[in-house]
Amino acid sequence: MSRAEATAAPAAFVPVASDLLRRRHWALWSAYFFLGLFCVFFLAPPVYMLVTSLKTSQEIAALEGSPWLIREPTLANYAALLGSPTFLNFFKNSFMVAIIVVSVTMVISTLAAFSLARMRFLGSTVLATGVFLTYLIPETLLFIPMFQIFTWLRDVTGIEFINRWWILCIVYPTLTVPFCTWILIGYFSSIPKELDEAAIVDGASTLQILFKVFLPVALPGLIAATIFAFTVSWAQFLYPLAFTTSIDQLVLPVGIVTNLIKGDVFNWGQIMAGALLTAAPPVLIYAFLMDYYIAGLTAGATKG
Repeated sequence: MSRAEATAAPAAFVPVASDLLRRRHWALWSAYFFLGLFCVFFLAPPVYMLVTSLKTSQEIAALEGSPWLIREPTLANYAALLGSPTFLNFFKNSFMVAIIVVSVTMVISTLAAFSLARMRFLGSTVLATGVFLTYLIPETLLFIPMFQIFTWLRDVTGIEFINRWWILCIVYPTLTVPFCTWILIGYFSSIPKELDEAAIVDGASTLQILFKVFLPVALPGLIAATIFAFTVSWAQFLYPLAFTTSIDQLVLPVGIVTNLIKGDVFNWGQIMAGALLTAAPPVLIYAFLMDYYIAGLTAGATKG
């Protein structure tokens, strides 16, 4: 190559590099633009809830001024809720239901997922698919037959199931167990079979393989399933609305609505404060365990 050709070669790449830089520039600005739209669309409601919760009832009802501005900030709405025995009872009921449902769900889902992922038997694949398909049935179609079943059980056993907070510990697993089982099946299937084969050679039993090999390795999947079960049991609205009526048996999502809305009077300040307090536990859990949740949901996606 002559000196003239060598000098002209780098110049030929200048338009290509400039075009590539321009494309990256537009891609970056497009990403920021849509990210800004995403933040506005999804963050506007909680920000408005926070602003409203810091206002007095008089300021909320006032028509003048922007609804996004606070003229006289106050924590009276939060103080009224946190000092209310009724609200604290709602919180206690929700906490008890969430703990019991998460515990029951994880025991059942872990054993079922391990069996379907590793202990191959006739119809195991069909059964695994059927377990997940049951999650797709909406609860709007399930609560009526469930109500009739519990009414029949009351007539047979004499035990009142309706209007008891612990009835939610029975109905919530119909939502949490199928999905959590599906999550864990995907994670257990992604674990190399050499691990359990090595454990079998060492003389480990099936339960020892599960507790000493699978559970430590599948920790992200277990955390993802636990977060999902907690979120469903903490934020579910339809089942508590259908199965509980007394104020001492209500959980937070239904209790806030029924207790703070009286006829056509809406106590918006306390409603927004209660909604934010109710959303705080799931938000904190997702904030600190989001990486585990994503890892559990995406396990097995690239398997094979």
